[in-house]
Amino acid sequence: MAGLTDEQARLLQEPNFATVATVNPDGSPQLSIVWIDWDGERVLFNTAVGRMKPRNLERDPRVSVLVLDREDGYRWVAVRGTAELTTEGAEEHIDKLARKYTEHEEYPWRVEGEQRLTVRITPDHVTAYGLD
Repeated sequence: MAGLTDEQARLLQEPNFATVATVNPDGSPQLSIVWIDWDGERVLFNTAVGRMKPRNLERDPRVSVLVLDREDGYRWVAVRGTAELTTEGAEEHIDKLARKYTEHEEYPWRVEGEQRLTVRITPDHVTAYGLD
């Protein structure tokens, strides 16, 4: 497991957007912009059952995440790793992300009957630019 420096971790703790890459069934990359989080050991994002990201990750848990500093595009961190998906705490996690990225206390785009998932990525390799 690779670790992040404090400065790299701060980039994930701030409201910076991330690009997540998963692998489609045909081997092509699938990219999504997501809200990102850090729990001290793993990179986290939130999604919903039935979407392409979780379908891809259930089949092939390899994932890459690129987080770009919203204030300086020359500062970024990229994490490659293995994803685990869970429904446990996923509703609370999307609310936490909503507070971080919006002015809402709860996720404002909930869909009736949608099941949320938290994706936890264990870093295998970390690359960064402009950060310690």
